[in-house]
Amino acid sequence: MTTLGVGSARGARSSLTEGAARAGLTARGVIYLLVGALALQITFGGSGQEADRQGALEEIAERPLGSVLLWALGIGVVGMALWRLSEAVFGAAGPEGRKWTKRLASAARFVFYAFVAYSVLTFAAGEGGGGNGGGGGSSDEQSRDVTARALELPGGRWLVGAAGVAVIVAGGWIGVRALMRSYHKHLRLGEMSRRTRRVVDVTGVVGGVARGLVFAMAGVFAVRAAIEYEADRAKGLDDTLRSFADAPAGPALLACVAAGLVLFGLFSFAMARRRRV
Repeated sequence: MTTLGVGSARGARSSLTEGAARAGLTARGVIYLLVGALALQITFGGSGQEADRQGALEEIAERPLGSVLLWALGIGVVGMALWRLSEAVFGAAGPEGRKWTKRLASAARFVFYAFVAYSVLTFAAGEGGGGNGGGGGSSDEQSRDVTARALELPGGRWLVGAAGVAVIVAGGWIGVRALMRSYHKHLRLGEMSRRTRRVVDVTGVVGGVARGLVFAMAGVFAVRAAIEYEADRAKGLDDTLRSFADAPAGPALLACVAAGLVLFGLFSFAMARRRRV
């Protein structure tokens, strides 16, 4: 292949990767925005929907052109998965993008978003076929089912406990990186006004900390399920969010976390527009 041909191929791959990344970040923003909004409604006793991905999909399905929007969202999440796969294979943007640790993290993200894409597209196909939608049930049901199956394996308690600790660590890592504003290295800051930077920092820091807190709390419940050998102790996103209302701070804490998830959704929109890919 000639140098010109190689350059053209790289340019095409770069354009496809950029489009997939921006579509994926937008889809992530929609999901977090809806989950946060549903959690806020739960805080004030006005929602019968579950505050998780399934609840967000059901909320979209009830809107005009809901089926079209669901398919668009699913395709967007597929874009996110393909972007992370591209980073795992070819390396991410930036001087450290080709390190094996970065590629391993991208591979893990690819697996996660591939599962999310599958659940969204399954739900969309169910809606289009006139059924009740797919998606594998609520996050709470999925969490309990997976935990129950894991506990039945040899060394299952250790497996579930280790997974819970890993989720706690991941939540802490997400929160700390948000506080340190690590996302700055991925943004085209020079193209942003001071006001825009301030908005991005508010949504990025507060949203990232809220997201990390939810992850960490879900990990705590997984560890508890392992210790007590009870799969029902594991909680999905909806039950994890509702557990904040049982804390000493009560509904106020849930309202703060829910608002943080809304802000993270807005931050994802900003990343979709301003991120280096």
